[in-house]
Amino acid sequence: MSQITTSTFFKLNTISNKWWAFTQMQLGHRRLKKVPGLTFYKLLGSGAKNGFSATPNFGTYVLFCVWESEAFAQNFFAKNSFYKSYQKRSVELFTAYINAAESHGFWDGVQPFKNSAKLALDQPVIVLTRASIRFRKLWSFWSKVGTVSQSLEGYSGLILSIGVGEWPLIQQATISIWKTQAEMLDYAYKNPKHREVVMLTRKLNWYKEEMFVRFVPYKFEGIWDGKNANSFF
Repeated sequence: MSQITTSTFFKLNTISNKWWAFTQMQLGHRRLKKVPGLTFYKLLGSGAKNGFSATPNFGTYVLFCVWESEAFAQNFFAKNSFYKSYQKRSVELFTAYINAAESHGFWDGVQPFKNSAKLALDQPVIVLTRASIRFRKLWSFWSKVGTVSQSLEGYSGLILSIGVGEWPLIQQATISIWKTQAEMLDYAYKNPKHREVVMLTRKLNWYKEEMFVRFVPYKFEGIWDGKNANSFF
C-alpha cells in the first residue's frame, strides 16, 4: 500500500446547506475520527479571496485527507455517510488525488506526508501553504498579506487558488493548482508582492508553525465552476 492525499472541494448555495456545512467544522470531527485508512484529516473553511483572507466564504469548504492507500479513499467516497451528506448538499464538488513530492514543516505538530512523487517543470503541481499566526503578529500579517492574494488574480498557469483555514484569522492556508511547476515557480520567485511577503515572514517572525507542500496530482473527479475537473489541464 502507498500513501495518497485527497483534497475535496464543496460548493453550497442555500442558507440551510451553508449553515449545515459551517456547523460541521466542529460536529464533523466525531464522524471522521475512526474512518478506516484515514491517517490525517482537516475540515477547512474558506476565505472570500484566492489566498490568505480574513473575509469568510460560507459557500465553499474543503475536506483534506491523507490515506494509507487509494483503496481506503475510494471506500470512503463510496460509502461514508458524512461524505454522502456533504455530497447531497453540494451544488458542485471535486476531488483532487495527489501525492506529496516535497514537504516542509508541521501541521498541529505533525508531519503527515510521505514524499513519494517526483516533480517536473512541465507537469501540473498543487501547492499547500499553511501557517498558524502568532497572536501578537495578527495586525502586521493581515496588513501585508492581502496584496499577495490580489497578485494571484489572472496569473499565468494558475487554475485554481482557494484560501482555507481551520480558524479565522489565526490558522490560514492556501491550496493552489497550477498547470505546470514552471509557472508556479515563476510566480513564487519573480512576483514582487510574493517575494516581499516571504522576506517579511522571516524578518517579522509571523508564524508559530508553518507547512509548505508540493503535490503531484494524478486524478481529478467531479465538477467545479460548471467544468469537469478532468478538463483543468
